[in-house]
Amino acid sequence: MRFYGRNRMGHRLGLRRIHDGQARRRARSATQRETRAGPNDHLGVLLSTYATSVILAATEGHEGEGGFHTPSIADFFPSAILFEGTIFQIDRIWIIRIIATLVLLSVFLIAARRAKVVPGRFQAGVEYLLDFVRVQIAEEILGKDNAKRFVPMLTTIFLAILAFNVTSVIPGLNLAGTSRIGIPLLLALWVFVTYWAVGIRKHGLGGYLKANLFPPGVPWPIYFILTPIELLQLLVIRPGSLAVRLVANMVAGHIMLVLCFAATQFFVVDSAGGGLMAFGILTLPAGLFVTLFELLVAFLQAYIFALLAAVYINMSLEEEH
Repeated sequence: MRFYGRNRMGHRLGLRRIHDGQARRRARSATQRETRAGPNDHLGVLLSTYATSVILAATEGHEGEGGFHTPSIADFFPSAILFEGTIFQIDRIWIIRIIATLVLLSVFLIAARRAKVVPGRFQAGVEYLLDFVRVQIAEEILGKDNAKRFVPMLTTIFLAILAFNVTSVIPGLNLAGTSRIGIPLLLALWVFVTYWAVGIRKHGLGGYLKANLFPPGVPWPIYFILTPIELLQLLVIRPGSLAVRLVANMVAGHIMLVLCFAATQFFVVDSAGGGLMAFGILTLPAGLFVTLFELLVAFLQAYIFALLAAVYINMSLEEEH
């Protein structure tokens, strides 16, 4: 066994020496071919040499402490900070949610205490958000009479999602509070319970189910196909689409941001100069563009969630669907 181990180790070392010798011979032959190459061959040699340098630089980056680190789903499940292994476990995303909640409450508390008849810029900005939800979402979908009942709910949903979404582009936080399914699912369940309760209160359980599962004007054989689909929509598709759409958009936005800025750091800092720095001229503006785009997405996702919540509630209030 000892003899076999020595032969095995010697075989490995021998292979290493053979590989090193082959590499040197190949390098000499490549140099000789380059000196004998004509004008049309120099481009191929140059590209080959450059590609080899890029691969070696990337490999060295992965082996060292620096290098290009691609984003992954693990970013959304950071290590626990407090109460690890319990249902009260607190990690980085929970801290981000707490910070966003405190900031949101502080903004409205300050606006309420400093409210004036002639509003300043700060008060005007807060009032604009409140009026936007009331007019553009609640009254536009539900009408003025029904909107009054649901403006507090829709405003809370819109502002909470907006606050949690914006944290994805704030330095030091860099993760959306809605990038994990918990908060979006909780808000979706709130909408689910609301449109069921409103529909049952308005039409009764039988009338609500009849209006949604057996829409009038449809040939009765079609109900065998339509009714299961409508039931699945009431129970799963509506709340599921609300939660999944929000999470998917915020996860995708975070991955794009990390990819752009991690690539910029790799090309400009970790590559130690050379031709790779030129790629940083592309990735840095791309990261800034994605940041602005992520702000737009943060607002749009809050708007779409609140808008669809109003639509689902309005569908429960209608006499026919």
